[in-house]
This record gives sequence, C-alpha cells and structure tokens, in this order.
Amino acid sequence: MAQKKIPSRQCIGCMTSRPKKELVRVVRAPSGEISIDLVGKKPGRGAYLCPNPDCLTKAKKKKALERCFEQPVPAEVYEALAAQLAEAAKEAADNGKEE
Repeated sequence: MAQKKIPSRQCIGCMTSRPKKELVRVVRAPSGEISIDLVGKKPGRGAYLCPNPDCLTKAKKKKALERCFEQPVPAEVYEALAAQLAEAAKEAADNGKEE
C-alpha cells in the first residue's frame, strides 16, 4: 500500500520546506484581520513560519508577511508570534530534558 503524502509548506522566513504540522500558520481573514491560526482551519490567506525566533526576525526584516498579505502587519501580530514561538521553544526544551 502506498504511503500517505504529507503536505509540506515553505517558511517565509528561512524559505525551507517542512511538513505543514511543524509550522505556525498566520492568516489574513477575508475581513482583513491578521491573526495566528493554531489549528490551521481558519478561513483566509495563510502564511507559514518555522517555530524558530530567527525565522520570525528574518520574515519581519524582509517584510514577508506584508508581501504575502498585501497589507501592513501590526506590531501586535509580531509580538504575539514572538511570544508563541518562545513558548514553543520552551516546551521543546522541556520535552528534551524529560527523555
């Protein structure tokens, strides 16, 4: 039996392709609101970032989110992303210590 294909997406910060589940999705809703999509089901235009603070820094420097969404991205979105990525990194470090 053939293996199931794993969907992959490209990080807009480092431009590497990874499985979709490993990335954080940022979405622009049809109303124009930009938010973080934790489950990957919100309607709208999506962009993906690695759970790495360096990728967020690169994306912000290149204005990659602004280019993807064709509109300015508020500083609050970048702050929320930074907080979420820091929490994900902490959880990964805690999981590594337990093993």
